[in-house]
Amino acid sequence: MEWRKHNDALGTVNRGNPCESGLCTLCMSNCRGKCETWLSSLVGRKILYPRNFGETTSGSSHIVAEGAGYHALRINGYAYGSHGVPSGLSNDPDDCIFPNVNIETSFGSEVPTKCRLPIMTGALGSTFIAAKYWDSFAVGAALCGFPIVIGENVVGVDRESQMAGGKISSAPELERRIDMFLRYYDGHGAVIVQMNVEDTRNGVAQYVLDKYGDKVILELKWGQGAKDIGGEIQVTDIEYARFLKDRGYVVDPNPYDTSVETAFKARAIKSFARHSRLGGTDIDSSAKLYDTFMGEIESLRSMGYKRMSLKTGAYGLEALALSIKCASDAKLDLLTIDGAGGGTGMSPWNMMEHWGVPSLHLHSKTYEYCKTIESAGKKVPDISLAGGFAREDHIFKAIALCAPYTRLICMGRAPMIPGFLGSNIEGVFKPENKAALNGHWDELPASVKDVGTYPEEIFAGWESVKNKVGESEMSNIPFGAVAMYGYADKLACGLQQFMAGARKFSLDQISREDLLAGNQETAEITGIARMTEAQNEEALSILKS
Repeated sequence: MEWRKHNDALGTVNRGNPCESGLCTLCMSNCRGKCETWLSSLVGRKILYPRNFGETTSGSSHIVAEGAGYHALRINGYAYGSHGVPSGLSNDPDDCIFPNVNIETSFGSEVPTKCRLPIMTGALGSTFIAAKYWDSFAVGAALCGFPIVIGENVVGVDRESQMAGGKISSAPELERRIDMFLRYYDGHGAVIVQMNVEDTRNGVAQYVLDKYGDKVILELKWGQGAKDIGGEIQVTDIEYARFLKDRGYVVDPNPYDTSVETAFKARAIKSFARHSRLGGTDIDSSAKLYDTFMGEIESLRSMGYKRMSLKTGAYGLEALALSIKCASDAKLDLLTIDGAGGGTGMSPWNMMEHWGVPSLHLHSKTYEYCKTIESAGKKVPDISLAGGFAREDHIFKAIALCAPYTRLICMGRAPMIPGFLGSNIEGVFKPENKAALNGHWDELPASVKDVGTYPEEIFAGWESVKNKVGESEMSNIPFGAVAMYGYADKLACGLQQFMAGARKFSLDQISREDLLAGNQETAEITGIARMTEAQNEEALSILKS
């Protein structure tokens, strides 16, 4: 399947090769536009409709689906009925309108976490792009009311952090990230701190608990969809590379090797890759892994943690089943399952292209295994699905495919785009702060001027954010957070419209019957009926009645 680089109806275009998500394969922080996510960060829900209204008509170019993927699932609609209509309303056409669709969700085993819309960010960890634009990401997530994940290694790579007795005693960058979210947190969403092998050894869990108590959810990491290796960053300073090696990381090439040092001075070697360890590398059987994992959870519970989650990657079916069983037995609050096709800040490229189980295939088996757990009388963990999602149709399809177990859709790269774009725009209006904002532009490009020339005109979400935080606080809100608000508003409105068409007025009413398979291959993988077979018996019974 070839993904379209241009969408003439919406007026969007990809700079590079597009992924199934609609994002470019390589998303640049200095991008001048304008993919669908980029443009929706400015104009919000307006991007749901074709451009130049009153002067054009438009027609779909996406009817026949080839190959297996989320693109080959279609959303069903109904001409009758209503499900989950809010209390006090009825099946009346005046009540069954899309603004009445409730897209709020919650997750949690014992302590519920409420969210205004069913999305969360992917893990934004030690890659420098996450640190540069964190304020936009965190403030945006808090204002929108969905969870944000602080990824692995944030403490370990922080030069300002301090260790005492082999454990972390000061972590200013981690605290900055948590505090920025909590400043605007209003009871919806959450800040989740992810831990890997190095974080566990460094005592991050105890440090976070001592500082923040139950304000933070702790996430254990088994893997992600973009790679089957530990997290990486690239550094260009040999002294920083040595600092990271001294912190216990794998650094390639070895910055203490004399030949490497000589090559670095000669500029033959210009950078070093810091790698995290693989989780569970000392485990030789599933039974042992299960015991080890459950012991770790018990230890964290005794430490005082009430809310915990697990993130796993695009591994094979045995690992998928194990993650579901562990999450169920340990009564975790959330299990995030990331399929191949998911994004990253840095992964070996051919690994990202060729390893792992694709999202649709992995998520289809997730439904099957969750159903198996439920049939055995065990509690199914709340599920978040990840792996190449960026649009409202993705949200509906993924929730429906694994219904009724899906609570959230995890988006990695897409919610970062508003942060990049807003920071670039803010740097133009505040040139004295351009470097601190990590803005790339000296002036607004034509793609932004087509929308507006001053912030209140450029950002569709500006007034809504100002009403939420107050005029005096607005000066402290990053433009990237305002852009995030516009993007989230587009997703929310688009999802409401899809749900209203399916006559589902709350998320818990979405079901697998709301999907149709566009081809036989997708039907076989997902168990979703083909378009020409779904409800055929009901149709014939109507005709014969």
